[in-house]
Amino acid sequence: MTDHEGTPIVVSGITPGDPPFRFVQINGKPVGVAHNMVDVIRLAYQAGLKDVDLDDPALVRWVGGDKYRWTP
Repeated sequence: MTDHEGTPIVVSGITPGDPPFRFVQINGKPVGVAHNMVDVIRLAYQAGLKDVDLDDPALVRWVGGDKYRWTP
């Protein structure tokens, strides 16, 4: 995973699996995997972030697809 300076949440590209998933970093630290948007919000909440706007590019960096892309 790559750290994107200035973007608190980074959601990586899709990793094939059953089901496919995306790695999530918050403030440069790996926090888990997400299978959908709800997982990203849950991980952010667990890391202490509140009111996460998944459409805010200053808050979330989507790598290899947007919040609607969860399959390769």
